Amino acid sequence: MQKPKPIWLNIIVFTVSGLLTLFGVPAYALIYGFDGWLIVAMVAGIAFCEISITAGYHRLWSHRAYEAHWLVRLILAIGGTFATQNSILHWSSDHRRHHRHVDDNQKDPYSAKRGFWYSHIGWMLREYGVEQNHQYKNCRDLQNDPIVMWQHRHYLPLVLGINFGIPLVLGFLHGDLLGMFLLVGAARMVIVHHLTFFINSLAHIWGNQPYSDHNTSRDNGVLAFFTMGEGYHNYHHSFQRDYRNGIRWWQFDPTKWLIHSLSWIGLAKNLYRTPVERIETMRAQMLLNTTSRKLSRLPHADALILRLQTEYETLLNKINEFSRAKKQWMEASRASVMEAYDIDILKAKAEKLKANFLHQKKYWLILNTKLPESYV
Repeated sequence: MQKPKPIWLNIIVFTVSGLLTLFGVPAYALIYGFDGWLIVAMVAGIAFCEISITAGYHRLWSHRAYEAHWLVRLILAIGGTFATQNSILHWSSDHRRHHRHVDDNQKDPYSAKRGFWYSHIGWMLREYGVEQNHQYKNCRDLQNDPIVMWQHRHYLPLVLGINFGIPLVLGFLHGDLLGMFLLVGAARMVIVHHLTFFINSLAHIWGNQPYSDHNTSRDNGVLAFFTMGEGYHNYHHSFQRDYRNGIRWWQFDPTKWLIHSLSWIGLAKNLYRTPVERIETMRAQMLLNTTSRKLSRLPHADALILRLQTEYETLLNKINEFSRAKKQWMEASRASVMEAYDIDILKAKAEKLKANFLHQKKYWLILNTKLPESYV
């Protein structure tokens, strides 16, 4: 069978930047050395590119998880161009198709089920027979954003000007053009590329699935640390519009922190948060399935699974009671048709029901730990 046609531009960019990073950087380090300012400039460049992809290309434009001031959008567009991962419009179109058809080898642009190499970088090296969307029909909303369209129409001169201009200017100011070009130009680009690519590949094979096993996405705290919080990928695929990926206070998600901080100073608004009851319902369902599989191998499996199912239904009832009370309280608050005293009563009721469901959740988690150990 004939191999798909190579995409030579991508192959040349990946090959040249990769060779410069693998061989040029170590050779220069041995002969001349890199001073602290060069290292700082490279790390700053990596951080700028990464946060522009995660907060901009991904959460802002691909998923519309929040709205941002034009100045924020412009800075993120410049940083995304510096990252050299195609235009916002193209990147977002591919990513929306990935979510819509995740793991479908014919429609998902970087389906993990086609293997690590393909989902990591292979899909960009050849013209595989995956459904294309050159008209960007799934991004009509983005075509109304003047910054998105400005970047898309002028992407080639922008990507060349920024990727050569920034290292050259910094190198001239620092007095080391070649060293700056190698670190801030080539090495920065390669590192940013592969950190992003790891979310398409490694985050679909390494980690756990606390929310859903309907696709290959995984939560992985190690990847989150290196990718500005993008490693909580099972959560993201389960609740893709949420501006957060790491929802616990201890989960490393600088992108979430940046977006939240921007909202404090009026540069971001309408941050979407998935309701806690939806999150807990999916977690409970996933835990029920996982524990049931473990119990099925034990003596008296039917009785143990029945007990587990009963507690699961109790938890769901408490979650739904809280959800209804919360909705009633929020609708009354927005409508302002009730006295403040009555609204406070609805709020207190919702808070009490939330405490009830959290108490039941605690018992549910303990039960899922203890039951499989009953006959060990």
